[in-house]
Amino acid sequence: MKTVAITAPRGMPDILPDQTGRWRWLEARIHEAARRFGYREIRTPLVEATEVFQRGVGPGTDIVEKEMYTFLDRGGRSLSLRAEGTAPVVRAFLEHNLGAGGLPVRVYYICPIFRYDRPQAGRYRQHTQFGAEVLGSPHPGADAEVLSLAVRFVESLGLRDLDIRLSSVGDQVCRPRYLDVLREYYRPHLDEVCADCRRRFETAPLRLLDCKKERDRELARGAPRILDFLCPPCREHFEGVRAHLDAAGIRYTVDPLIVRGLDYYTRTAWEALSGRLGAQNAVFGGGRYDGLAEQLGGPPTPGVGFGLGLERLLLVLDQAGIRPPEDPGPDAVIATAGTGGPEALALADRLRRAGFAVVTDVMGRSLRAQMKQADRLGAKVVLLVGDQERQRGVVVVREMRTGAQEEVSLDRVEEALRAQLLARGEREP
Repeated sequence: MKTVAITAPRGMPDILPDQTGRWRWLEARIHEAARRFGYREIRTPLVEATEVFQRGVGPGTDIVEKEMYTFLDRGGRSLSLRAEGTAPVVRAFLEHNLGAGGLPVRVYYICPIFRYDRPQAGRYRQHTQFGAEVLGSPHPGADAEVLSLAVRFVESLGLRDLDIRLSSVGDQVCRPRYLDVLREYYRPHLDEVCADCRRRFETAPLRLLDCKKERDRELARGAPRILDFLCPPCREHFEGVRAHLDAAGIRYTVDPLIVRGLDYYTRTAWEALSGRLGAQNAVFGGGRYDGLAEQLGGPPTPGVGFGLGLERLLLVLDQAGIRPPEDPGPDAVIATAGTGGPEALALADRLRRAGFAVVTDVMGRSLRAQMKQADRLGAKVVLLVGDQERQRGVVVVREMRTGAQEEVSLDRVEEALRAQLLARGEREP
């Protein structure tokens, strides 16, 4: 019987060795950006109690209704793969009383997100998200700070043409009145809108403004504006966010059609759009979620944050012609002739312990084939060890870029390799 090849699940691509270099580069830039803003890393489990998302994200959202990977464990408990980043962070904040050390609590994360949805450009069923959260501050300065972290991080990569759209979705005081007005506007048009919009009419009417179908977007453009219905505290907060962003020189456009797809958002909402991605053009989004902690069973705790998909960001960087630095090859490859295998391994171990990146042949290749492999690996230096060299206690050090080589004694190999790397402008290990 023919064995069928096993492949990765749809929408969950492998990241291969020739791709991981740009991921490490991007993740290093995230860690540095977060450090500069005073955010500390948090790592939550890959799975959460399903209730974290049902209560936090909201039962009427697309995530909970259609997109979660949910299963029962052997104890009969309902668990779900992480469907978004904020609710697990707030759960951890409450469970471990992180606020006891003083407020606000600033955290960030880089983690996989799982959503059963049609794979899109740069957004897969398993994708990786960079998120940051400020917990404990109701002040508009917190909104501006976390948004500026996302903006300045993206700008540091060379992207300066993102379109930042800013709005407010009100709160429990002013939003219900607006939702009534919005439903009255849409009610005569329910036969015209798509099936998703008809479903959202009752469960998540704000999402009517976010439909990507052009006919429905045209209808949304004529809808009443939520900014006209904000209560005085929400209006004051929104103006405070704008004042902080203006002071920081963060460019944005006020867009009342910007809404967020999760129930926990209140007041500030934003999205960063790229003209390089077509219809699915959001690079990052976020906003304030002052009621989320209470929905998860905790005391009232204001919060604000964002989520940024790394696959989509890498796609935008590619289309902008911004290339991460090449993954560096090894500092040295040890090529052997004759019976020098054990000595090569011993030399490699010595050099690695001294901080060098060293590769040896484990295929039994000819010396010629080993040199070709060193070139393919991008090795900076080749250390040639043959039977004659071993008998005389020397190694031939060959600089691959120029072909220049010298013979050095075994006890001087580290010194000679370091000198070669410095001459190439490489950093000393």
